[in-house]
Amino acid sequence: MYDSFRPGQVWHDTKGERIQAHGGSLLFVDGTYYWYGENKERSTPGSGIWHWGVRCYSSTDLYNWDDRGLIIPPVPHDPDSPLHPAQGMDRPHIVHNARTGKWVCWLKVWADDGSHLSTVLTADSVLGPYQIVRTGLAPLGMYAGDFDLAVDPVDGKGYYFFERVRSELICADLTDDLTDVTGRYSRHFPQPHPPLVREAPAYFRRRDRHYLITSGTTWYYPNASEVAVAGTYHGPYTVLGDPHPTDPSGTSFRSQVSSVFRHPSEPDLYIALADRWLPHLAEEQSNQTEAFHQLYASGGASFTPPPVDTSVADYVWLPIRFDGDMPLIEWHDEWRVDAR
Repeated sequence: MYDSFRPGQVWHDTKGERIQAHGGSLLFVDGTYYWYGENKERSTPGSGIWHWGVRCYSSTDLYNWDDRGLIIPPVPHDPDSPLHPAQGMDRPHIVHNARTGKWVCWLKVWADDGSHLSTVLTADSVLGPYQIVRTGLAPLGMYAGDFDLAVDPVDGKGYYFFERVRSELICADLTDDLTDVTGRYSRHFPQPHPPLVREAPAYFRRRDRHYLITSGTTWYYPNASEVAVAGTYHGPYTVLGDPHPTDPSGTSFRSQVSSVFRHPSEPDLYIALADRWLPHLAEEQSNQTEAFHQLYASGGASFTPPPVDTSVADYVWLPIRFDGDMPLIEWHDEWRVDAR
């Protein structure tokens, strides 16, 4: 049993198995927390397996997690399915549609030919079963990379923040059923090429301020995060800088933020959920990360990243504190919800 968070350490579920919920997010439903993400248990170098579906866990304390299984299983017998294990399915995000009662899940699916097409599924329960309602979707005629979803708590309107691949960040309005885009959108943080392009957007709202934490585009190698703030979903966004200013390596504590969770009862507690994709990359090896950034930038679209073992990736969950408008993510070897 756990009674605290221990960032960067191996995290096991209540059966003693390594938790597999990468690129993940949290939901709080009827007194229970649900943590879902990419199941990477079979994603070892040479396996040809990018994912093994979307796995979900439940908890009542955020420390100890029961495995609830694959809420979106892989489709291993159909190579053309977006859920085939060799397909580059990443970063599931689930939101609830109060109008329809449906749970709506968006998936990023990328292929070796460079295409990035979205798949959308719906379910009557947060634990599924989920059914595909759209696939092969290029929102606004664009290839969509890493993304996040937001639903306004008052009017139920949905927003889709996504990386327009190798270009800029887009905020697009969602349709009333939250399964498509309307055509209204705004553009943010344009950059000429990786690793400058911003990816992995993690949206959260605090009071009347809208925040986006993003990372640079350096494959699974960590880099410095960047946070921006705005008065509306569509901005304009003002870049505030790196929310990890106490990390001397400039690699966001060797992790990448996937989402931000607002605690339902602890006042002003926001938790940054991050993956440490390369747990064996030591802190003193940050110079190797910088060398990789330069190599990636010089290679452009033709660059082929080296294989990594994502089956052993770890998690870095840290509280966010605020200095005025600026969110700050500082290191804690161990911390508790009720003692920050």
